[in-house]
Amino acid sequence: MSDAMGIPTPDKSDDTFWAAFSTLVEPPWREPVQDDAFTMDERVLDAVRALAEGISTRLLAYRAEGKPADPVLMATPDVQLALLRALYEAKLSVDRLAESAATVAGRSGANYAQLGAAWGGIKRQSARLKWPHAVVRKSAAESIPLHYAGGTAVVHHDADADAWWYAATGADQREADSDPVHGTYAEAIAGATEFLLAHAAPEDRERPGDPR
Repeated sequence: MSDAMGIPTPDKSDDTFWAAFSTLVEPPWREPVQDDAFTMDERVLDAVRALAEGISTRLLAYRAEGKPADPVLMATPDVQLALLRALYEAKLSVDRLAESAATVAGRSGANYAQLGAAWGGIKRQSARLKWPHAVVRKSAAESIPLHYAGGTAVVHHDADADAWWYAATGADQREADSDPVHGTYAEAIAGATEFLLAHAAPEDRERPGDPR
């Protein structure tokens, strides 16, 4: 709880919200404890078991015959291989979600040293190689799309208004061009991600912390 002391918590309607939003909180996280790791293992296992049960040919055969599959069948070597295949899909999902999280963090002000620290403490150079488009110069950032929740957005700067705006297409193919009303690049990124989440696939909308 001490890590959260002194961190501002304004509502979105407050005048200070966007200034607080644009300020990277240090430390960004508390270290997970063993109970957190156990809980994560359980939730990942629940997800991959459901996929394994859906792709296991043995369990598919039981369902085709209208027979209930005894839970002990999960210990058969072929079902465990289906579980291993499901775990590989989970790894791919983690890689995709990590790329999205790194990109949103990098576009909003985090640097490669901070991205590397979050990804198990890898070096800055390794983080740059892993996510080469996560942290970009503001001028270059305008031409590099942000992928989130199945959609895509590009942020632009309006020189006349001296403000930022975004063009976005959600996973449901809804499109939006915002007005140039965002005072900072990070604020425009936040508006774009909010739109993409609102127009995400249903499963992404249920898990707002999981960018893609």
